[in-house]
Amino acid sequence: MKDIDIARNAKLEKVCKIAEKLNIPEEYLEQYGKYKAKISIDYFEKLKDKPNGKLILTTAINPTPLGEGKTTSAIGLSDGLNKIGKKSVLALREPSLGPVFGIKGGATGGGYSQVAPMEDINLHFTGDIHAMTTANNLLSAIIDNHIFHGNELEIEKVTWKRCVDLNDRALRKVEIGLSGEKNLVPRTDGFDITVASEIMAILCLSKDIKDLKRRLGNIVIGYNKKGEEVTCRDLKAEGSLTVVLKDALNPNLVQTLENNPAIVHGGPFANIAHGCNSIIATKMALKLGDYVVTEAGFGADLGAEKFLNIKCRNIGISPDAVVIVATMRALKYHGGATKDEASEKNEEALRIGISNLVKHIENMKSFGLNTIVAINKFENDYEEEIKILEEYMKKEDVQYSLLENWEKGGEGAIDLANKIVELCEKPHTFKNTYDLEDSTKTKIEKVAKIIYGAHGVKYTSEAEEQIQKIGDRKIPICIAKTQYSLSDDQKNLLCDKPFDITVRSVELKAGAEFIVVKTGKIMTMPGLPKKPAAENIDLDENNNIVGIF
Repeated sequence: MKDIDIARNAKLEKVCKIAEKLNIPEEYLEQYGKYKAKISIDYFEKLKDKPNGKLILTTAINPTPLGEGKTTSAIGLSDGLNKIGKKSVLALREPSLGPVFGIKGGATGGGYSQVAPMEDINLHFTGDIHAMTTANNLLSAIIDNHIFHGNELEIEKVTWKRCVDLNDRALRKVEIGLSGEKNLVPRTDGFDITVASEIMAILCLSKDIKDLKRRLGNIVIGYNKKGEEVTCRDLKAEGSLTVVLKDALNPNLVQTLENNPAIVHGGPFANIAHGCNSIIATKMALKLGDYVVTEAGFGADLGAEKFLNIKCRNIGISPDAVVIVATMRALKYHGGATKDEASEKNEEALRIGISNLVKHIENMKSFGLNTIVAINKFENDYEEEIKILEEYMKKEDVQYSLLENWEKGGEGAIDLANKIVELCEKPHTFKNTYDLEDSTKTKIEKVAKIIYGAHGVKYTSEAEEQIQKIGDRKIPICIAKTQYSLSDDQKNLLCDKPFDITVRSVELKAGAEFIVVKTGKIMTMPGLPKKPAAENIDLDENNNIVGIF
C-alpha cells in the first residue's frame, strides 16, 4: 500500500483532542480546519517555569538521492516512546514544495510512521512558507522601489535575492527592470528557493516576535557607494515584514497516524541552509513532553553539525541522545554500488560503505554526545547483510537497534525507544566544533577537517575578498555543501583518498546571525530532475490527490 493510501485510511483525531493531550488550553489554539492548528507563542510564557523534557536528535549517514527515511524513523521513535508509556512529542520541519514536486514527492514520513494530514502538510499546510516567500519578495520590491525613487541611501550593489518555493533553475540568474520606464534601473538579480532564504533562517532562530523584528532589521540587503552595509532597517521595512510573518511565527500542531502530537514548524534545507525546525517549536515541545524527538536534515555532516553548532547555541541546550539512521542500500551506495545496485545483495559494497557510518558516529562523539545507530529496515533488505552490520557494531561496541516502524508503526520502534530512555540517562559533556571567537577561516577549517574529514580547505579569490570584507565575527558558520558525500563533490562517495574542500563564496547573513559558506557546485536554487515527481501528481476521479508518496 502506498504512503498516501495508508495516510488516507488512518483514523485521525481532531486537533483539539491532540491539544488536550498536551494540556494546551483552547484559547491558545488557532484551528486550520479539523486536523491542523497553530499554537500561540503567548502560551510559551505560561510554560517557562516547567522543566524541559529529554531532547533526542535524529540524524543519518549520507543519503542516496531518494532519501533514507530519517523523518520516518523520527516519527516511529516518538510513536514507540508513547507505546512504552512515555509522553513524547515530535518536533519536525515543514516540507518544501521544491522536493515535493521534484525528486522526493513528499516529506511527511512513510508507511505507518507518518505525520498527518499528509497532503496538507506536503502542500500549503498553514501558509508559513508562503508567508516567508511574500516577506522575502516584499523586501526585494522595497529595495527596487527605493532605487527607483532617487536612491537616497546610494545603494550601489544589491545582494538580496528574490525567492520562490519551487525548484526552478532558470531563475538562478535573471535581469530585472527591463520595461524601459523612466528612472527604472535594470540590474542582475536571482532567485533562491524559499527554504534557503534568510527569512526562513531568521524565523527558525527567532525567540519571539521582538527578536524576529530585530533580526529582520539587521538583514544586509547590499552595499552603498562607500562600500558600507545597507540594512532592511535602513529601508524602514522591518515592521511590514514582521506583520507578514507574525502568524507564521506560531508553531503548527498536527499528529502522527497513531494520534500522537507533532509540532511541525519551519523548513530550511540542510545542504543550503541550517536544516533544523524552529527553536520556538523545539522549546515549546520540551515544555510539553517528557521526550522530544527532532531531526536535522540530510547526513550528520550537514543537519546535525548545524543543529549542534548553530541551533544549540541559540536554544541554550544540547541533545540528551543522538540517533544515526542508516539503511543497507545507502551503505552499499557509499561502498561503490550504483543507485539501482544498492537494492541488490552486495556484501563487499556493504563492508566498504560501513566507513561512512563510522565517520558519522565519530562526528557525533566529537560533540561528546550519547549515540545509537538505528538500522531502518526495508522490505527487500537481506538478513545476511543486516547480520554483517550488526556484527560490526557489536565488535566496535556501538549501540544499535533494528527499526521496523515503516511496516509496523510505533510497535516496530519499541526496542529503539527502550534503548533511548536508557541512553538519555547517561551523562554527557557537550562541546562545539569551533569557538565563536575563532576566525572565519578557522571555523571553516575545523568543520572541514573534523566533521568532513577533509585534508584542507581551498578558497577562490572571490571567497578570499568576501571573507576580508565581512571580517571575523563572533557568529557561527553555515556551510552549503552537497548532501551526497562527506566531501564537496557529490560523486566522491567513498572519500577513501585525501580531499580538499573548495570555498567558492562567503556571504554574511546578519539577520540569521551566521555566515553562509558555499562550497563546490552547491546551488541555493535547485533544479528539477529529468522526470520530476510533478509528472505523477494529480487528482483521481473522486478528486483525491494521487502521486504524493
